[in-house]
Amino acid sequence: MADTSYIDSFLQDSVEIIRQIDRMQILKMSEILQEIRKNEGRLFILGVGGGAGHASHAVNDFRKIAGIESYTPTDNVSELTARINDDGWDTSYANWLKGSRITVKDGILVLSVGGGNAEKNISANLVHALQFAKMKGLKIIGIVGRDGGYTAKVADACVIIPTVNEKTITPQTESFQDVIWHLLVSDPAIQKFEMKWESTR
Repeated sequence: MADTSYIDSFLQDSVEIIRQIDRMQILKMSEILQEIRKNEGRLFILGVGGGAGHASHAVNDFRKIAGIESYTPTDNVSELTARINDDGWDTSYANWLKGSRITVKDGILVLSVGGGNAEKNISANLVHALQFAKMKGLKIIGIVGRDGGYTAKVADACVIIPTVNEKTITPQTESFQDVIWHLLVSDPAIQKFEMKWESTR
């Protein structure tokens, strides 16, 4: 008989994460997103690695389902790699935000496992981008793992995916980033346009 112990363990950890997730932080994120849309602001979604892939998907959902103008630097590989080549990785996202002429009406969403760490020089591009956004007075929200890192320190609302199993922090965090932004765009307070399969009878 096949051994399903790892499958059972991973899924049970997922159930425990759902039980522990801070609902009030999700609610705060929802309120901030509603405010950004009401003020006709834009949402800039920042991630690296798996978070970069998520950012691209999330841009689609926030634009198409929530009606919030959204962008991510990783959708334009030419500009991003030019900035990395000419200016360096650490400032690539911050300089992209400068080029986007961000204003106080806009917001930042970070999708990161560690949330960035200035002291250890981990995801320094996220740290520099958040420092610039904070200086400009933008609202910052995040969905991160571990202790939340720099994102959790500066965010106005931040969901930290609980660490249930030290061996699966990355896959669980990245999985639940997906769950939470889909929760947000389908929240009746945020959803503006009907989704295809929900509208097909």
